[in-house]
Amino acid sequence: MKTLKFIAYILFVFFLSQNVQNIFAQNIIQGKIFDKQTNEALFGATVVLSNNKKIGTVADANGNFALQTSEKADSITVSYVGYENMTFAISSQNLLIALPQSEANLQTVVVTASREAQLRTDAPVAISRLSPTIINDTKPTLVAELINKISGVVMLNYNNEQHGMSIRQPMGTSAYFLYMEDGIPVRPMGVFNHNALIEMNIFAISSVEVVKGPASSLYGPEAVGGAINFITQRPTAIPTAKIGIQADQWGYQRIQYGAGAMLTKKLGVYIGGFVAKQRDSWQTFSDYDKFSINARVDYNLTEKTKLIWTLSNNDYNSQTGGGVDSIAFYNRQYTSSTNFTYRKVHSLRTKLAIEHQWNKNNETTLSLFYRDNAIGQNPSYGIRWVSGASTATGEINENSFYSRGFVLQHSKKFEFLNAKLLAGASMDNSPTTYWAYQIDLAAQLRADKKSVETYTITKERPDIQLANYKADLVNTGIYTQFEINPLKALKMTFGLRYDRMALDYVNNLDKSSGKKVYEKFTPKIGATYDLGKGKGLYANYSQGFSPPSLTAIFRKRPNPDPNAPAEFYYNLEPAQFDNIEFGGWASFMNNKIYVDFAFYQMNGRKELLNIRQPDNSFDYQSAGKTLHQGIEYGITFKPNDEWFLRFGGTNAVHRFVEFTLSTKSTDQLKNVDGLDMPQSPKWIANSEITYKPKFLKGFRISAEWQRISAWFQNQTNTVSYNDKGFLGMEGISFVNLRTGYEWKGIEIFMNVMNLTNELYANAATRGNNATDRTTYTPAAPRTFVMGLQYSFSGKK
Repeated sequence: MKTLKFIAYILFVFFLSQNVQNIFAQNIIQGKIFDKQTNEALFGATVVLSNNKKIGTVADANGNFALQTSEKADSITVSYVGYENMTFAISSQNLLIALPQSEANLQTVVVTASREAQLRTDAPVAISRLSPTIINDTKPTLVAELINKISGVVMLNYNNEQHGMSIRQPMGTSAYFLYMEDGIPVRPMGVFNHNALIEMNIFAISSVEVVKGPASSLYGPEAVGGAINFITQRPTAIPTAKIGIQADQWGYQRIQYGAGAMLTKKLGVYIGGFVAKQRDSWQTFSDYDKFSINARVDYNLTEKTKLIWTLSNNDYNSQTGGGVDSIAFYNRQYTSSTNFTYRKVHSLRTKLAIEHQWNKNNETTLSLFYRDNAIGQNPSYGIRWVSGASTATGEINENSFYSRGFVLQHSKKFEFLNAKLLAGASMDNSPTTYWAYQIDLAAQLRADKKSVETYTITKERPDIQLANYKADLVNTGIYTQFEINPLKALKMTFGLRYDRMALDYVNNLDKSSGKKVYEKFTPKIGATYDLGKGKGLYANYSQGFSPPSLTAIFRKRPNPDPNAPAEFYYNLEPAQFDNIEFGGWASFMNNKIYVDFAFYQMNGRKELLNIRQPDNSFDYQSAGKTLHQGIEYGITFKPNDEWFLRFGGTNAVHRFVEFTLSTKSTDQLKNVDGLDMPQSPKWIANSEITYKPKFLKGFRISAEWQRISAWFQNQTNTVSYNDKGFLGMEGISFVNLRTGYEWKGIEIFMNVMNLTNELYANAATRGNNATDRTTYTPAAPRTFVMGLQYSFSGKK
């Protein structure tokens, strides 16, 4: 018996010693993985031993990883979709791994196409993404400097951050675009403002995604021409701070800052913003001030549950010099005809979101949001003057709203055919008020009596109201999207959304009240096919739907002919669009060359148009049928780590198919069937070449070319804007130069905008009458933007 106990004791000691030896023989490799540009954690990044790819782990929500192994290893390999695969030597107990994003767009990860992260190549839509690296190298003063880098898109600079947009639509103030911040619309449906991106903090943007074509099946009405999603900075994996200044010779100055960190293992914060002002610029009466700040707090309740709180606040106060006539424009006399017009904007947005992963196949997100917004203005576009008259009228108006709403979404993955179901619902309650009244003006004419040199206010007329209404606006939506792979290379996507815009209103102009409802189902079907070796095709059919804005519904109609009967208010129906497109992508030379393209045709019905009247006012009209057709294309070429070239563009036609412009017997042209829509250039392109030499690490220089071909200024196609720019090209053609040098966190940079000092207009419009004259929105002359920025990164 004692012998058996002794043998058992010896065996126990032997096995214990073996296990202790194995425990002490285990190596623990740990560290943190984050984006090289933004320092944001890369959740899910893969870490494997370089000499044994079967041994590995993944990074957690804070970018942390710990890899235990009994094997000896000198290095690890780190990979993440959309980033460069890199190998790192094991040089310390806690590795800090900064992973650079891949220049090969083929593996870009996007979230806007399906409301969840996915590969660009899995999305059957035309979608583009601006990476943090591109945003950082651009050092933009304006959002337009970023958006114009996206193929098929042009954002027009109307000065002082005012702007127009074109995505599969004519250039200008179209309401058929959706602007979002982290997936939540910046404004509610029905209260669109083409200047809404004034309410954006450019220094808090981490990346930008643009979906081209109708996205109504996921995001609802207004996402017709396209949707732009600004993705803001997240808390950084390591302590990060940056502060900088930039200014130009025309009186623009800006101080900008940002900082982020994980304060604990569960709590992370980021805060960033800027203060800007402009004084005595190249255009008279164009001073402005802007204050912007964004904040975000992430808290990991558990490994599967996260709370996210965000805040965005923007205050803007600007003089608005407006456009100029041909005499001032061609003499480069950028003098304003007013000294009283202005725009004041207050915008506050906040969101509280909870994200929960039930298991590997089920995730739920609930976002609660609130908005508080007000715009007060005496707009230059509101001035009404008849040629030769010594008097005119203008207006003062204000639009304000606040919003309370939610977006609830659940996604479920299935075991069969890689299927996935997405379902969600949204509600947005936005009580809105709007009022506008007339002001009387005196017009000091030039010697030719055909244009105005100066307007002055003679009297404010609150007794003459142009609009005065209150509306309790409630937007609701339910949507679903189903994805399935019937074949390994084929992914099918089916989407459907129901939207309802309802408003209870009181119209104080005619003392009426009531209720209006607009509702519609919008479907979508799409497919992607992987041809292999970095090549693929996609196709989709989708519908777009957009109710008229509240201002268009309740504003009093202009009536330039006092003898002609006119409806007191507009009776407008929702615009509807059918879109079909086909596209693809391909990479060549080991991902050094990447090409994508899209052919589309979008047929519109009852599209809302602004028709300029003889007194410079605008009348809303719905076009019977319109056609939007074109091709979008982009190419990037990265031969090595020093050079990068991109070229993107669109060739398109925007045309009236059936549209009765006038029913007046005195008008020669009553319909414009078959004519081009105004401000519809046939070709838009943007190209850039960047050089980052190895022999001078931290230095960069790039040249960018912007091209917009000639366009018709009016609906009757009688007058074109075809001035010559850089290289003698008609329309708009100019070059921007950017350069900078970064050393130990200190960066000095210079942007030279409009390098060759071209004279051009970002907008040139006129009415359809023979006596109408062109109004030009002049672009800035050559501008030197200088800046200095310091960035700090900790090691925690």
